[in-house]
Amino acid sequence: MKRYVALLRGINISGKNKISMAELKKGFTEIGFTEVMTYLNSGNIVFSSDIEDKNTLTNRIAIMIKDTFRLDIPVFVILRKELEELLKNAPDWWGNNNKEIYDNIIFLMPPLSYVEFYAEIGNPKTEYERVHNYKNIVFWSFSRQYYKKTNWWSKTANAKVSDKITIRTANTVRKIMSL
Repeated sequence: MKRYVALLRGINISGKNKISMAELKKGFTEIGFTEVMTYLNSGNIVFSSDIEDKNTLTNRIAIMIKDTFRLDIPVFVILRKELEELLKNAPDWWGNNNKEIYDNIIFLMPPLSYVEFYAEIGNPKTEYERVHNYKNIVFWSFSRQYYKKTNWWSKTANAKVSDKITIRTANTVRKIMSL
């Protein structure tokens, strides 16, 4: 049995794509996953499975969501150990609990590459935001005060690749890792 993290994109935001976490947890259990835990109301699920293929897991979850909730939601699945390794490679400036800075991780959903993502989003404004690509994630930090001046703030929500990424804060990812 391996421990996985599933991140759902775009649920329970501004009254759209509503999914009850209790019902989502039940759905994960009904498709054979164990030790299912959710965090927050935004689609962060930790679970165990003996299935080792992430594509199979992703498809199984997406089909369950479509059948149960009638929603076509992008799903990102990662091994918990893999996420732990990614976090160990965070840049020094990321996630240091500075309340003035908003630290995020952008998860790139396969087959999206960093090169494709960056080509669509463009250069960050280095005076307001910092980015560091590592494998299939991007560490992204910016000043809370000047977030509207960043290049990436609006583009991550409105670009052609926006449905191929999901973003979580440093605090959310740390909490997920503790589940």
